[in-house]
Formats: sequence, structure tokens, C-alpha cells
Amino acid sequence: MTEQIMIKIEKIMEYKKILDSMKEDCIDKFLKDYVYRGAVLHYLYLIADSCISLAEMVIRNKGLRTPQSYHEAIDILGENKIIPPDFAYEFANIASFRNLLAHDYEKIDYLKICGEALDKLSDVSRYVDYISEAQ
Repeated sequence: MTEQIMIKIEKIMEYKKILDSMKEDCIDKFLKDYVYRGAVLHYLYLIADSCISLAEMVIRNKGLRTPQSYHEAIDILGENKIIPPDFAYEFANIASFRNLLAHDYEKIDYLKICGEALDKLSDVSRYVDYISEAQ
């Protein structure tokens, strides 16, 4: 595993730890505290973007074909059995989520962020584990 990949994994896990600590009373805090809301959205964006960057690093490191989109970067990992293909198919949605956070933040359903998005953080851990094992 390259040092760059290790550092990216460490950052992803750091962001996840921060978000895990913010889960308690999320809905109440999210609706009342704009600083809290901004922090949650920021760290979700950082995780999503970093997961995609990690995929691109692994692809370059292994000399795989160049992805044409963020979504495809995750798909390529699945095609090459770096992560299980069925997991890759579902996890690739992180690319759409990243784009939503970056470009369409006014469309964000804040209640879903505290429920669905934060509940899916375990998928981030699985993703990192799969990549670590493949290196």
C-alpha cells in the first residue's frame, strides 16, 4: 500500500469518527444549529470526496483503466474484484451523494441526512477494509 493511499484511508476514518460522534440528537441539532448543520454536511462531503479520491488512487496504482466519472471509479474497483461487485454497485451511489452535497445543497432533505446518510457510515468502513485487504 502506498503512503498516499494510507494517508487517504486515515483521513476517511478520521472524518467518519467525527461524524459518528455527531449522530446523537442529530435531527434536533440539525434543524436548530446552522453551525452543526454545516459541520455535518462538510464532513459528509469530505468522506464522499475522499472515498472517490481513494478509488482513483487505487486505480492509478494498479494501472487500471481511467474512469470517466466518479461513479465509474467505484465500478472499476468492483470489476477488478478490489471490492465485491455487488457492494461496488451500491457504494457507487456515494458519487451522486458527493455531487448533491457539492452542487445541489439547497435540495438536501435534512431529515434524511441524520437518518439514511449517517446510518450508511458503516459502508465507508467496509469500503476502506476491502481496499486495505486488496493492497
